[in-house]
Amino acid sequence: MLKADERIDQLFRLDIQIIQSPSVFSYSMDAVLLADFAQLPKRGTIVDLCAGNGAVGLFMSPKTNGQIIGVELQERLADMAQRSIELNDLTDQVTMLNMDLKDVNTKIHKDSVDIVTCNPPYFKVEPNSQKNPNQHLALARHEIATDLRTVVQTMSGLLKMNGKGYLIHRPERFLEICDELRAARMEPKRVRFVYPKAGKEANMVLIEAVKDGKKGGLRMLPELTIYDQDSHYTPEMRTKLFMADND
Repeated sequence: MLKADERIDQLFRLDIQIIQSPSVFSYSMDAVLLADFAQLPKRGTIVDLCAGNGAVGLFMSPKTNGQIIGVELQERLADMAQRSIELNDLTDQVTMLNMDLKDVNTKIHKDSVDIVTCNPPYFKVEPNSQKNPNQHLALARHEIATDLRTVVQTMSGLLKMNGKGYLIHRPERFLEICDELRAARMEPKRVRFVYPKAGKEANMVLIEAVKDGKKGGLRMLPELTIYDQDSHYTPEMRTKLFMADND
């Protein structure tokens, strides 16, 4: 089951295990927060774009009886995800596609999906960009193989009318994200900024958008703080990470 340099980790409070590799990819807090933020139907189709090693889909699986499809470009990561799906006996619920976002409609019909989630690469590729020398990590963090516009347009194309898209991204790109969402017929409806500690600047933002949703009605949710001043998880984060799901 495991390849060289891989390990099996527990997904925090969930009875789910995941295959990880420090030299290729390990999920981060982003995946935990995105899966928690997404409001899932009991049934239907859920697609996770830029799925990495499948953490978001695995996190979401106990919250729904719907079908979850992960889409990941990197063959090594998609393979890790597929083996984690098998490890957890989730092959009837979770599927992994190893493909480029631009080809996704060859496998998933347009306008057919209820929920799309995405934890995309955060950083634009500029002439002076400092990219990770590890190609696996560089692709996950920088807009080398895809970009924000492609992610948002792919999300919109997959969703049914009134379907919901969920993104986690960097706050400095918030206005750009809203512009791209609206250009793709996606209306932002719920936003939550994430802070590493009280008194620090936000370092992540969670966004829910509705395809063909009515203009306006944006809700700015209370801030989410990860750590207290003693660098321990805040009570809300402890609930998300370690205690029973209270959705």
